[in-house]
Amino acid sequence: MKVNKENISLSQLLTLLINFLLGSAIVVGIGSNAKNDAWLAIALGGLIGIGIISAYHFFILRFPDKNIFQVFEFCIGRKVTIVITFIYIVYFLYISARVTRDFGELMVTAILPNTPIEVMSISLCLLMGYILYLGIEVLARTSEIFTPYLFVFFILLTIFLFASGSTEVNQIQPILGEGIMPVIKTAFLDLSLFPFGEVIAFSVIYASLTNKKYSLRVSIIGVGVATILLVVSSFLMIVTLGVDSVQRSNFPLLSTARAVSIGEFLERIDAIVVFIIMLGVFIKGSLFMYAGLKGLEFIFKLSYRYFALPVSMIISLFSVLVSVDFADHIQEGIKVVPYYLHLPLQHIVPFILFLLVLWRQQKGKSEN
Repeated sequence: MKVNKENISLSQLLTLLINFLLGSAIVVGIGSNAKNDAWLAIALGGLIGIGIISAYHFFILRFPDKNIFQVFEFCIGRKVTIVITFIYIVYFLYISARVTRDFGELMVTAILPNTPIEVMSISLCLLMGYILYLGIEVLARTSEIFTPYLFVFFILLTIFLFASGSTEVNQIQPILGEGIMPVIKTAFLDLSLFPFGEVIAFSVIYASLTNKKYSLRVSIIGVGVATILLVVSSFLMIVTLGVDSVQRSNFPLLSTARAVSIGEFLERIDAIVVFIIMLGVFIKGSLFMYAGLKGLEFIFKLSYRYFALPVSMIISLFSVLVSVDFADHIQEGIKVVPYYLHLPLQHIVPFILFLLVLWRQQKGKSEN
């Protein structure tokens, strides 16, 4: 199988990481188990995320031109690797479907209530399928072009909230009122799996980087910037809505934006938040879909582009079927997905693979 080499620059990797980590995390909100210390839990989770992306980076770049499926093949042979690859394909495409459902629920609940969720899912998935058919480079360039707008809108949202007098900073208090343990538990048990553990999708991206020398530095900066944005968004939600309202709200950042009212003139700035969310969801859903497509490419030895549009329709279908309603969707995401999917496939299996890689490479040195 002849595969055309695709190139992703470091600036594109940076923007992909930022948008990926914002993704659905900014749709539904994260760290709520730490209550008004959610922003501290996210900051600690970001440090864990830096450790996770560094570990993946160190591991994958021991084989500069291989993705995670090809590293599996090096360690345990093709036959067993095909089985493991199939499991990861299902996992990646399932998470892509869940991300699509997050976006669909947001749109039909808060923005376009008379539009069927099927229409939103098909529209987003067709767009993801088409852009991946054009290539991962096109997705990377799209992320690079639109990310500056994300920062501008974030700054505007912050200014508008404080200018309108909608915020009460004392709602962030008491800091560590219940001690440090809720923050540590939330960071290690929740945030290390979602969203920071999900960077395993980048294990298929690093092989396409043009400059691998500085890729670790850029990866750390990307996780750091995304963490800062998530901390700021969590802080804004708490000081605007209060902890109880944040926990009750399905889409807390959108509810926060709707609190803006300046002179009865500047109101309903939903479009700013929807743009931030849409960009993040689109990049995250596309990257998970790309990771699944690269798995199919590995198994069938055909370019992933052949599978892009058919798989996008499968994701669209399952994004609708994955849950009965939004409450069921969120419950599944809290109770089932982290411990039965994220934990083994993000941490346990890669760790075992890492040990195998070290053993194989050490064995090869001793034989030489």
